Amino acid sequence: MSTAVHVGTVAAEHRHDSPFIATNRPRLSWIVAAAPAGWSQMTAEVRLDGERVASLRGADHTLVQWPFAPLSDDRTHAVEVRVADASGSFSEWSDPLELRLASVVAWSAPFIGLDSPDRPAQPVLLSHAFRTDRQVVSALAHVSAFGIAEVAINGSVIDDSVLGPGWTSYDNRVLHDTVDVLAPLGANPSHTIEVRLTGGWFTEEYGFGPTGARVYGEQPSVAIELHLRYADGGSEVIRTDPTWSATGDWQIVASGIYAGETVDLRRRPGAGTPARILQSGVVPEARTLEPVRRIEEVVPVAIERMPSGTHRLDFGQNLVGRLRLSVDGPADTEIVVRHAEVLEDDELGTRPLRRAAATDRFVLNGGPHVLEPMGTFHGFRYAEISGWPGELGLDSVRALVLHNDMRRTGWFESSNELLNRLHENVVWSMRGNFLSVPTDCPQRDERMGWTGDVQVFAPTAATLYDSRAFLGNWLSDLAFEQGKRDGVVPFVVPDVLRYPVGPTAAWGDAATVVPSVLAERFGDEGVLRDQFDSMRAWVDSILAVVGADGLWEGHIQLGDWLDPEAPPDNPGAAKVPSDIVATAHLFRSADLVARAADRLGRDDLAAEYAQIAERTRSAFLATYVTPAGRMTADAPTAYALALSFGIATDPVQREQLGDRLAQVSRRHAFHIATGFVGTPLLLDALIDTGHADIAGRLLLQTGLPSWLYPVTMGATTVWERWDSMLPDGSINPGEMTSFNHYAFGAVVDWLYRRLVGIAPASPAYRRIRFAPTPLQGLDRAGATVDTPSGRVMGGWEREVDTLRFHLTVPVHATAEVVLPDGRCLGVGAGSHSWIISLATVPPAPHPSIESSFRDIADDPEALAAVLGVLRAHDPAYEALVRRRIDWNVTDPLPAGLFDMPPQLFGTIAQALGELTLGRAAK
Repeated sequence: MSTAVHVGTVAAEHRHDSPFIATNRPRLSWIVAAAPAGWSQMTAEVRLDGERVASLRGADHTLVQWPFAPLSDDRTHAVEVRVADASGSFSEWSDPLELRLASVVAWSAPFIGLDSPDRPAQPVLLSHAFRTDRQVVSALAHVSAFGIAEVAINGSVIDDSVLGPGWTSYDNRVLHDTVDVLAPLGANPSHTIEVRLTGGWFTEEYGFGPTGARVYGEQPSVAIELHLRYADGGSEVIRTDPTWSATGDWQIVASGIYAGETVDLRRRPGAGTPARILQSGVVPEARTLEPVRRIEEVVPVAIERMPSGTHRLDFGQNLVGRLRLSVDGPADTEIVVRHAEVLEDDELGTRPLRRAAATDRFVLNGGPHVLEPMGTFHGFRYAEISGWPGELGLDSVRALVLHNDMRRTGWFESSNELLNRLHENVVWSMRGNFLSVPTDCPQRDERMGWTGDVQVFAPTAATLYDSRAFLGNWLSDLAFEQGKRDGVVPFVVPDVLRYPVGPTAAWGDAATVVPSVLAERFGDEGVLRDQFDSMRAWVDSILAVVGADGLWEGHIQLGDWLDPEAPPDNPGAAKVPSDIVATAHLFRSADLVARAADRLGRDDLAAEYAQIAERTRSAFLATYVTPAGRMTADAPTAYALALSFGIATDPVQREQLGDRLAQVSRRHAFHIATGFVGTPLLLDALIDTGHADIAGRLLLQTGLPSWLYPVTMGATTVWERWDSMLPDGSINPGEMTSFNHYAFGAVVDWLYRRLVGIAPASPAYRRIRFAPTPLQGLDRAGATVDTPSGRVMGGWEREVDTLRFHLTVPVHATAEVVLPDGRCLGVGAGSHSWIISLATVPPAPHPSIESSFRDIADDPEALAAVLGVLRAHDPAYEALVRRRIDWNVTDPLPAGLFDMPPQLFGTIAQALGELTLGRAAK
């Protein structure tokens, strides 16, 4: 027995928050938390219920197939793991992992609701009395709803989740939660089950404009199966049916995701009538992802009494959730709570909410109460409370942060506090928007699962949190929605917009990108298997509209959405033509399908889609890249697509494209000039082509537009627009302005992979690539990533004349290390460090005045700005530039060109930056 080897975490499938599993053959994972140097797993043993033991040869430890017969009952089972190396010396058994089967073999409970509602989306209170005259030894409640349900037994709410069971494509899928309710049953044989039910996402009115439409149904409904097992061996199932009592006359008067909730505590539940069966045809399936929970409580940083008598609260953080109020006031007092993300003119900035009222109302019946809405949530930093009896103290209010209870896996820290705050802003935006589905924003009359947003953000999501179960659940809905449209992926999933659109590049590519990311980061080949038909169908839907030349052109696209130079009222007006964006994404998705087919052993399909990708590559290069190595659209996104997607592979051509991308970035004075599509690719394209200096200046830029500009404006989440708030503190005049939108936060994955240098070189980080990029302007950067292979820690710091690097490799992994001095090393598990002299690191190239001339020669306004700067400094320099512009770029450079003072470049950059800002303002 080896006591030096310790098996830490053991898990089944992807949830870490519950013993309940949705499959009777769960895949198992474990992590060896400690082992001697050089130790490696050669054998594992899995023990079930302390009796049956299965021996597994090899090093596999991630999502290992279930080695026993399928589980067939809902009893609690215990799984333990121990491991051995080549010597055969086993570790001790791990702590037991408890498992219980959540799936219902033959669901038969109908969905019930109000028999005669008097208004749409009417909240319902349902109840049912029952007896247990024998000793109960097991009680599982399986709860599903078309809407939001909160269940109590004998007055106790049965679990700590909220907003359950969550939003899915209700036409095809609805989830059920499974909860152990033995404790609330107690010893008393008489019981009452009560369900508070609101419409939630099911009855919400979706769409853009002054009104929306209910696309699923008019009324909420709930279905419950309570499975009881008795000590004498008997069993019983209590199901929802028309004998349950239902009333719409109770304390929750109205509830909506967008509108908020109205609660009148003076109302006592009216006499119930028999419930009515409302929904049928969709069989609930067991939850596979973590539910939404109250994750954190936030105390206000300030409470201000306004001249109007209202109280305004500042929580210091833009968050997603709702308020909990502790109040003692007279009957008939009405407390109204309004929410907003920002202030404008010293008032709540509610214009960006559009028709979302985001208002909760509570009418008191006298006495002390704790108030919290049940069926809604809001995106806010500020709240305004009117009608509060007396002064409002800090002890009386908390903001409850709500999101799916995923496990945090990524942490980052650097010497730049603005960069650190950017990272935290991205974390908060992910938390707020990973609520039931991956939404675009959490506050206005939208909050939908926009496919393009999650497509670009998926790598960051997989780094910051264990999001495999969350995104896997969403992909099931994507495949369903896609199946109704001949493979075309809709703009949003679940599809509540139901626009009759064709394939849309970058948005529909979520079908191929998200499964590929999950397979890479979590080592889950199962997600590729489950989604492979969806991946193929997406590419095939594009091929149906592609021309004979292999280009995806001439179709309506969203393109490089929210290019910073796009007008506020036209967010799709990007510098790069949408045809370039579309054809690049066809290449990428075809390539991903080919790679997935190869991994799944589908050789025929791998060859077919590889051929499609090659044909698309050839067409792209022939059409959009000039012989001189420029894109026909001289915009950063065009270059980033060709480079980061691997479309351009010839080393000479890649160098040309990279050099030009660097020049274009200088032309924009190191300000962001990309939208949703180009932004996540930009820094990788620069690093890959030897322009770390340019990448660093873009990353650390604080002017508008840039990643750090919102941070300088006090942002605590990522904004939808680069200028959601203008420098004067006013809100962008565009109709579409959110202050919590994670898409531009996709850069965070780059911070881990390239700046710190921690990246997966094989699925599940079994092999790690550590290739840090120390940037000028930073003294250190480090990160911790909890991977399926264990915890990885790495980073670097700058000292007086050296760079120090450190890396900790977990037991299940190895690492390939690439240092800036050119050394390439292979290391195993353990802690490693290296020191290199700055003298051995090739200096970053200083951007030359020459490159600026090439950038602005075809831009009269930019040329005039540069010439004005040079003329003011020394007319001789202006003459040199004019001569240079008149010459062919291949001719020798005029003598004296590089004698210009280096500080002139900064002055030129400032002039070009002011020009860029002026254009954006126009």
